Amino acid sequence: MKSDASTSAAPLKGLGGPLRSSEPVRVVRVASPAVHLLEEAADLLVVHLDFRAALETCERAWQSLANDSLTEEPAGTYLEVKCSLCIVGIQALAEMDRWQEVLSWVLQYYQVPEKLPPKVLELCILLYSKMQEPGAVLDVVSAWLQDPDNQNLTEYGALCELHIQRVLLPLGRLLEAEELVVGSAAFGEDQRLEVLQAIRTVRQQRKQECSGSQEAPKLNQEGSFSHKFLSLLMLLRRLWDCAVSHFLSLSFKRSLLATLILCLLVVRIDPASPSSLPFLYQLAQLFHRIRKAMFARLYQLPLHD
Repeated sequence: MKSDASTSAAPLKGLGGPLRSSEPVRVVRVASPAVHLLEEAADLLVVHLDFRAALETCERAWQSLANDSLTEEPAGTYLEVKCSLCIVGIQALAEMDRWQEVLSWVLQYYQVPEKLPPKVLELCILLYSKMQEPGAVLDVVSAWLQDPDNQNLTEYGALCELHIQRVLLPLGRLLEAEELVVGSAAFGEDQRLEVLQAIRTVRQQRKQECSGSQEAPKLNQEGSFSHKFLSLLMLLRRLWDCAVSHFLSLSFKRSLLATLILCLLVVRIDPASPSSLPFLYQLAQLFHRIRKAMFARLYQLPLHD
């Protein structure tokens, strides 16, 4: 995997809670080809940063385990070597940005989820939750937690809490998380109350998000209606101003013409006479100033939306 911190799934140190699956692999000093291959794979991963070679070495070690099975060693040694090989292989896949293959790669050696070691299961939960794909491990972890043999392990309570925090809550499975907390004897009273409080907090956040998403379309509809109504009012005002302006303009022209004719009749001025032109010009200017003073507001610039 690339070394970009925002997308890289490794290194996975410090992501977990009580468990320590990402601690350096503890190699058992056993004269076995599988153990030697495990040491070689860990050296390729940590020192040489040759992740592909480390993964291939792990697979060769698995084949060696299948052949000799460390028959002369205690059962705990055999299980510890298998778990260590899985941890090295998971980190190698994560470094090569092949984290999607982790579950299938692990299950091909353990066959069923219930047989996964707690350290390997924790590492899978942390990896997929960090890559924002917690749903990929949901069925695997649920099957592991429901197995009666696993419920007697000391790591069971820590894995339950990790499953709730990293898988169930991000997926919105709040009811399932509550049932797991209430029905499991692995939680102490204080721990149970703390987890239940976290579940209630997530439920309140989801309710607020849901109500906010429902109010958003209503606000948009109200805003759109208000904008349309305002635009309609502005259009009606413009039409009214134009009509009034046109009407007053016609009436004024008629009044001006009637006044001019009346003035000509009373004063008896000959319009064709050159001496009457200054008087007519001054009369027109007077009416123009009166019109401008009285109806100036009708010729203001129209408002824009």
